[in-house]
Amino acid sequence: MPTFREIFSSTRRQIKEIQTQEAAAKLGKSVFLDVREAEEYEQGTVDSAIHIPRGFLELNVENAIPDKSAPIIVYCAGGVRSAFAAKTLSEMGYTNVYSLVGGFNRWKDENRPWRIPRTLTQDQRNRYQRHLLLPEVGEKGQQKLLDSKVLLLGAGGLGSPAALYLAAAGVGTIGIVDMDVVDASNLQRQILHNMDRVGMQKVESAKQTILAMNPDVNVITYPVRLGEDNILEIFKEYDLIVDGTDNFPTRYLVNDASLLTKTKVVHGSIFRFEGQVTSFDPYNGPCYRCMVPEPPPAELAPSCSEAGVLGVLCGVIGSLEAVEAIKLLLGIGEPLVGRLLAYDALTEESRIFKVRRDPNCPACGEAAQEIVIAEYDDLCMPHAHVA
Repeated sequence: MPTFREIFSSTRRQIKEIQTQEAAAKLGKSVFLDVREAEEYEQGTVDSAIHIPRGFLELNVENAIPDKSAPIIVYCAGGVRSAFAAKTLSEMGYTNVYSLVGGFNRWKDENRPWRIPRTLTQDQRNRYQRHLLLPEVGEKGQQKLLDSKVLLLGAGGLGSPAALYLAAAGVGTIGIVDMDVVDASNLQRQILHNMDRVGMQKVESAKQTILAMNPDVNVITYPVRLGEDNILEIFKEYDLIVDGTDNFPTRYLVNDASLLTKTKVVHGSIFRFEGQVTSFDPYNGPCYRCMVPEPPPAELAPSCSEAGVLGVLCGVIGSLEAVEAIKLLLGIGEPLVGRLLAYDALTEESRIFKVRRDPNCPACGEAAQEIVIAEYDDLCMPHAHVA
């Protein structure tokens, strides 16, 4: 049986190696791939390097480096693991792979550029372990979520499941706008709250529930009415809006403010046994006015308090809003921009409708006038509460 030394020597003959001086000249022009363990990586790494521990290389590298013709410089601590990794990459079809002779230890000893990377704490690694296993998320994606700021419009039927899942996912800052208080009639669907909090401000009840789930989340509460006097200043503080309101005046107000601040919006709505979800990316897809140019008469658009709603439907649509929010924050998958998902709880059927940007839209169209933030309560009968 061959010894380790013999296997290593054979491997080196089958791969290409590169000295630190030559590799340094390729910094910024080649992909540097760090295959050391997490605890080694945390102590320092080459700037802009991709980190994939050797044990996960085959599983994750094709997602991290999809271009198999890209120049790749693989390194470990001293050049042993990187040699085996380079051989594996060649076997997987990568055609321009080098193993760094002397590894990171020599690189650092020669005072070449390196940095202490930002990493998750051990508690965070444990909490978000299932996310870290997803190549589409990973540690960088989780850090992006932790850095993200999402504003929830309403702590009601849609805001409740969205808030819970966004907090559980590790969205670092969650703002909540809601001027209402908890009522016993809310508890059939608004799962952020409970009987002990009847009469409490919804934003405070929501904050308590979120922090009990994930104390790392920064919860900012706005126990106010969202209006023309405050919407722009609030929106400017956030990366994304999750809309859980249930009336047309507020939806038009949200649409216009999002266009001015260029803030993406995930929109959800529910009615009896039916729900809808879509996402708005200002000027890169249709806006709400493209989809609903004019509100229907008030008698044709009753609120949930007037028409009723299946409680669990809020969980379905609110969870879909959370999915959309995470996709948009991470830049993964195919968000529902330009598409409307319609769900019928009675038949368990869903359909996707295409929504096109209207070139004549008064808000985002080619000839649109300057947007003026204004209240729209005169368009249709306003409803006091979110779903």
